[in-house]
Amino acid sequence: MDAAPPPAAKPAHADPVSADAFLAAIAAHCGQAYAGRIVADRQAASAPATSAPDPFEGKALVMHVRGCDEPARELRIPFHVGDDRSRTWVLARTAGGLRLKHDHRHADGSPDPVTMYGGDTASAGSAQRQAFPADAESVAMFRREGLTGSIANTWAMEIEPGTRFLYELSRPDGRLFQVEFDLATPVPVPPAPWGTGG
Repeated sequence: MDAAPPPAAKPAHADPVSADAFLAAIAAHCGQAYAGRIVADRQAASAPATSAPDPFEGKALVMHVRGCDEPARELRIPFHVGDDRSRTWVLARTAGGLRLKHDHRHADGSPDPVTMYGGDTASAGSAQRQAFPADAESVAMFRREGLTGSIANTWAMEIEPGTRFLYELSRPDGRLFQVEFDLATPVPVPPAPWGTGG
């Protein structure tokens, strides 16, 4: 008679203490909005020169910790760029850590062709920083939409409660984008993101 298989090991990156502490630190800001500023915007070394306008240039950047119905399991954080309310970060607890997805909508509420991309944590991270490499579903979408430069994306978030929140996009080719938000000074709550109603 064959021996029973050993019990499945927990993923090496599972760390409920860090994941829960990170989620709780952001949830402590539920209902508040904060102004941000770009602190890094380095293009990939191989990126062609472009004259296209920077979509963030001269725009007010505001994050709003809004979707807090289940703060221990999921948070929705709209990221407003001027009057553009198309972006929402969806941060969720998983069995192995945390998942970040980007919900992109048009002004009429319909989903953008490139939406709900992101990934799961692949390492324990900490209560202050978590990183999210692009998952297979996102890589397939990027390939389908001709965004091959994005297949190696890693997103990260950092928080110092009451002080700062950082959102980051990086790639091995040298691309680095970071927006830092001042958590010490709440700003007026912006309108709801597109596609969510009031």
